[in-house]
Amino acid sequence: MRQHSFGNLPPVSTLTLGGGGLGMLWGPTTFDECVATVRAAVDAGITLLDLAPRYGDGKAEEVVGAAFGGRLPTGVRVTSKCNLGNPPPAEIETALRRSIEGSLRRLRLSRLDLFFLHSNVVPDEAFAAAWGDAGSRMTPYAVFVGHVRPVFEKLLAEGLIRAWGLTGIGHPDTIIRLLSERPAPPAVQCIANLLDSPGALKFFHGPAKPRAVMAAARENRVGVMGIRAAQAGALTAAIDRPLPDDHQEVQDYARAAGFRRLCAELGANPAVIAHRYALSLDIDTLVLGVKNRAELAECVAAAEAGPLSAELMDRIDATVTS
Repeated sequence: MRQHSFGNLPPVSTLTLGGGGLGMLWGPTTFDECVATVRAAVDAGITLLDLAPRYGDGKAEEVVGAAFGGRLPTGVRVTSKCNLGNPPPAEIETALRRSIEGSLRRLRLSRLDLFFLHSNVVPDEAFAAAWGDAGSRMTPYAVFVGHVRPVFEKLLAEGLIRAWGLTGIGHPDTIIRLLSERPAPPAVQCIANLLDSPGALKFFHGPAKPRAVMAAARENRVGVMGIRAAQAGALTAAIDRPLPDDHQEVQDYARAAGFRRLCAELGANPAVIAHRYALSLDIDTLVLGVKNRAELAECVAAAEAGPLSAELMDRIDATVTS
């Protein structure tokens, strides 16, 4: 599998194996199948495993720990994340360290290669308060700059992590602002799908602006990890788990009806085309949400087929309804 530049970090494979499927969030699978999927991903040339405690209450990290017994293959790196929210400043370092320690225990490792803030960074506390229960997922800008970022730099200096990053699904203008500051995050995760949709992860008004986030990252030499290529199933042939009719993923599935018709006309699997579309965007690596080896093989085939032509990208864009 091809390797790509990744900001100021070591090169990364075209695809990254994500932890959502391994944590059994995207439909039924088994622990043993997830372990086999991790090993198959590495055999296929994937060099980055993107994990988090929230993926199956630590299950995804346990899968990777079981797959390699704490001895990662040469060149393979792992990430984890912390959904910090907005605790009192005095508790922030303890919370981040506790999250890392739990991840390392499940992974059977002594250090993380990348540690992401999983919270949505938002303009201020008033913004978070306006979103009710969802505010628990949000870290105000001032808290991040004054307390979180300094702890990340401290953990980096200690060698407990090799780099830190942002899950860039928070308020887009705030994310873009942080990408231009110093120290900038070495990596950012960014929505990368043909709907430009964060789906149920969207907790702000207005457009998500993922392509503006990508451009800001590129301008500041920040590595870009594309996420949600299939928008949690909305860009596949059928959503593989029960969801209510008013769920954002179901609404996005309806928006993508024209995309599925185009794929049928082309005789192509919508999931494969959705991944090839995402790989055509300005990202360094695409995070997969697969839960088994069959889904992994489809995504590897999509990567091997390469980006879509500009003509087909335009045709796909024309199918999307607002």
